[in-house]
Amino acid sequence: MNSKRADKIATGVFIGIATVIIALLVALFSYILVKGLPYVTWDFLTTPSSAVRAGGGIRDQLFNSFYILIITMIITVPLGVGGGIYMAEYAKPGKITNTIRSCIEVLASLPSIVIGMFGLLVFVNTTGWGYTIIGGALALTVFNLPVLVRVSEDAIKGVPRELKEASLALGITNWHTVKTVLIPGAFPSILTGAILASGRVFGEAAALLFTAGLSTPRLNYLDWNPVSPTSPLNLFRPAETLAVHIWSVNTQGLIPDVDEKAAGASAVLILCVLIFNLGARFIGSYIHNKMTATK
Repeated sequence: MNSKRADKIATGVFIGIATVIIALLVALFSYILVKGLPYVTWDFLTTPSSAVRAGGGIRDQLFNSFYILIITMIITVPLGVGGGIYMAEYAKPGKITNTIRSCIEVLASLPSIVIGMFGLLVFVNTTGWGYTIIGGALALTVFNLPVLVRVSEDAIKGVPRELKEASLALGITNWHTVKTVLIPGAFPSILTGAILASGRVFGEAAALLFTAGLSTPRLNYLDWNPVSPTSPLNLFRPAETLAVHIWSVNTQGLIPDVDEKAAGASAVLILCVLIFNLGARFIGSYIHNKMTATK
């Protein structure tokens, strides 16, 4: 077999693999959206759910999902970016650095159910908080932190070394170089990674099942006092998220329209995750083009 024939066969195999992956993704998304979108209405999005009667919505679950996502990213981003800066610029090759890197890899490979059990032990039982938003956010921080550390490290290492060397040659300190040269240069990639991590957090269920709980108290959206038991901003209240709600409805649901509510909630969840992923690509490309003056 000559090289040209082998090249054509290899190209055909890779195109076939890519086609299968795209077809599976399109089929999965199409099935969920076609089945669930007819039930997604404004009333469905703004009505609280019900455990016994038909006609409930996903208002509280949708709010809880975004609220836990925001709290998680507020905690995760500074820690993740700081860890990435340390691993890329300050960690010296050796046993300690190798140990830290191994810990990050092990933490990134842990199943979410294990993180959930850890959160149950530490953030629910040991602290005495019970099922809370802050407990769920901290568990998701443990779940998401190694990903953001690796993304930040790779983004900083991806900045051309000539920029760092030019800055240091001007007598600028290493930290000031990191702050004014490397972080701005790596910012598009870090932002893209953070948005993709947000989509991963938004769709997580197992870790939140054991930390944020399966219920939501009756919320008063006019009460913005964060210590009030009925305030949506209260960090120490249980909060069923959209992904947990889908699992709960499908496994324990007693409402007559359980299939319709599960399908509608699944469609909303898929759309949100899709928006996160497409938004990451668009925003990352836009900021990169702005910062590098490319079209």
